[in-house]
Amino acid sequence: MIILVEPDGVADAERHLRGLGLWTRRFASGASVALSVSSSSTAVPLSAIRAVRGVVAVLEADSPHPLLDAMPRVVRVGAVLVGGDQPVVCAGPCSVESEGQIDRLAGAVAAHGGHILRGGVWKPRTSPHGFQGVGAEGLAWLVAAARRHGLAVMTEVVSERDVDRVAAVVDAIQVGARSMHSQALLRAVGAANKPVVLKRAFSASLEEWLLAGEALLMAGAAGVIFCERGVRGPDGGARNVLDVGAIAVLRHAWGLPVLVDPSHAAGRKDIVIPLARAGLAAGAVGVVIEVHDRPAEALSDAPQAVDPALLAGLVR
Repeated sequence: MIILVEPDGVADAERHLRGLGLWTRRFASGASVALSVSSSSTAVPLSAIRAVRGVVAVLEADSPHPLLDAMPRVVRVGAVLVGGDQPVVCAGPCSVESEGQIDRLAGAVAAHGGHILRGGVWKPRTSPHGFQGVGAEGLAWLVAAARRHGLAVMTEVVSERDVDRVAAVVDAIQVGARSMHSQALLRAVGAANKPVVLKRAFSASLEEWLLAGEALLMAGAAGVIFCERGVRGPDGGARNVLDVGAIAVLRHAWGLPVLVDPSHAAGRKDIVIPLARAGLAAGAVGVVIEVHDRPAEALSDAPQAVDPALLAGLVR
């Protein structure tokens, strides 16, 4: 945004604009002085800016993500409204390991107030030697368990070739942090015309994250739900740095539905619930939490899996 201000009143105008929460910088002069407004400024109605004494005009650039701007702010995932009045709980194991395991955990998630069952059947791992998931057989187990216990269901796809089979049976498709920049995968997932949970890449800027959401909508996604899962930063005793500021900006400035994934941010079970509460306080419309009732037997991410009973009372 560029604000044109009368030269004689620029100092007074800048003072009032800062009072509104805008970071401005002078970069030209002439018949009027031009002030550029930083994207990190507070969201302020144009009418309030135009009302500042000395402001001649306000010039707005075309939005880089018009479809996202126009998207409904409540996204339906099965029977669950994400972004509505009630925060949602999406929970389940990191990986679907067996038919009995996912059915047992689906029952626990439902019993403790969960709304959406999550679980990985294809697992993108840092090490190629790590457990890579059970594949399509696990997808059938996951969906059957969710339906049996009255839960909506989502899972991650990591390859374009698996999108159609996943879209045919789940309520939402997840695009993981490692895949956020994959344009081919975004196009394939969007074309499935399902709601998409889009996790933020490890070092992605907010604009890159928003543009990935725009790409999904351009391809035909029924809606995009953003998910903050922590970014790489200074060592703070956790696996990643949970960016609660990003949650607040997406929700309160952009009005977008955003979930918080404290499990991947924490990497340790003792601070998952406190981080979940921090995300909800910042404006998250729900949580995505990894749970396991037998963590010693978990095939992936055992140190960050919490007991399903901790879900009870997390959202109200």
